[in-house]
Order: sequence, then C-alpha cells, then structure tokens
Amino acid sequence: MYYVPYIHPYEYQNLYYVNVPMYNHLRNPDYWRVNNANQLGFLQTSNGRNHTEAKDYGPKPLVVNINEASKQNTTYRTAIWTGKHLQVTLMSLKVGEDIGLEIHPNVDQFLRIEQGQGVVQMGNRQDNLNFVRNVHDDFAIMIPAGTWHNVTNTGNIPLKLYSIYAPPNHPFGTVHVTKADALASEEGHRIWQ
Repeated sequence: MYYVPYIHPYEYQNLYYVNVPMYNHLRNPDYWRVNNANQLGFLQTSNGRNHTEAKDYGPKPLVVNINEASKQNTTYRTAIWTGKHLQVTLMSLKVGEDIGLEIHPNVDQFLRIEQGQGVVQMGNRQDNLNFVRNVHDDFAIMIPAGTWHNVTNTGNIPLKLYSIYAPPNHPFGTVHVTKADALASEEGHRIWQ
C-alpha cells in the first residue's frame, strides 16, 4: 500500500469545500468580444457584457450564451441563426400570451424554457391536444413534425425560450416584434386556414 503524506495538494482546501473552477461570464477577457459578424468568437457588444445583438448570424459559425440571449430578448420571435438544415430563434411571450396553435408538417422542433413558466399542449389533431405538461426554467420540449402544439405563459413574468427548427421554418433574418406581427407575416402561409 502506498503512503500519500499530503492527500489534498491545496494549502487551504478542506474536506467540506470543493475547489472547482467558477466561470463568470461577467469577467470574460475583452478578446472574446465580437463586434463584427464576419469574425468568429463569442457574441457580445462592445459596451457591455451579456448583451446579444438580435440579428441572424447564420450560416456563419457562431458561439453565443443562449441562456443570456434568450433572457435579453424582448421580441415575440427573432431568428439568430439560420442555416441550410437548422434554425435557432429566440422568443418572449408576455404574461398570458401563447405561441398559438400550430403545426409544422415537415419540421421537427425543439423548445427550451430559459425563464418563466407555462403549459405545453400537443396532439395529433387540432381539436384533441391530449398531451399537456407544465414547464418552467430548464425544461426542454420536443415536437415531432406533424404534431399540433401550443405553449402558453401561465406565470407572472415573460416566458423566455428559444426554438430550434430542423429544417428552418422562417425566412433568414425573421424578426417579429409582437405576436400580431408574426400572424400578419404568416397570413396565407398557414396550412390550417
């Protein structure tokens, strides 16, 4: 058996505390900042950390703190990355607001709640949404193509989430400030009308 005279190599470490790296996005070095969409790196503005400029960066490579970007978003829907096979959008639902009952026949969708709480409804028919779940921070929602679905904000703060569509579902650069803007731009494109 080996004798290890000093098991804990750090002078001030004790058995009740664990020394782990603590990453703080507020202290990122300035060279991680990207001010030009043509460069690669972390997406932040020059005047303040933790602020993501809301625009579509696809199909160029992008690294972003999706949690912070989702929480900062104040628009109903903003595409932040549109590629050939995938699209990422940020969404913010006001208190009591919903996405609206919809179906994507050929698009799988992934939603992740970053802030707030709500209820998800899904089903094979528009009049039979028999899959109902309460969701809140850190919940992920997978919606298979051809499934009717809706998400409603049931909390008392805006529901912040991001959505991944495969393949893309909205035109490059889509920004819908309000739900009314989204409905107006999609008028005539909805298959259930």
